[in-house]
Amino acid sequence: MLINELSKRTGVTIHTIRFYEKAGLIKGKRDENVKSNNYFNYDEESVEKLSLIRDAKSVGFTINEIGQLIDAWYNNQLTVADKVAVLDEKLSSIEERIQQLTEMKEMISQFKEDVIRDNC
Repeated sequence: MLINELSKRTGVTIHTIRFYEKAGLIKGKRDENVKSNNYFNYDEESVEKLSLIRDAKSVGFTINEIGQLIDAWYNNQLTVADKVAVLDEKLSSIEERIQQLTEMKEMISQFKEDVIRDNC
């Protein structure tokens, strides 16, 4: 399939797909039998990878982390224990971030109360 169809099937914009290509997350292939254009073709693996990328981004993985995961995941370099460890590490990171945000929220709430009471 061409990039336009890939975009329609995955809901990922063409611009974003090109960005992921430049980042090395997905790769289109040229049809060697077609000499009249330089179009890239994408397969079902590209659809799967874009779904994985979208899901991983939505839970806080960085593009760099996603790249490492895709390489290892699709090259079967990760055992089930390795996959669980990666996810546990991200869960721990999220918990830490939640704690930081909770502390920030409490500080801002206190500042707000100080302003309301004219204590600053």
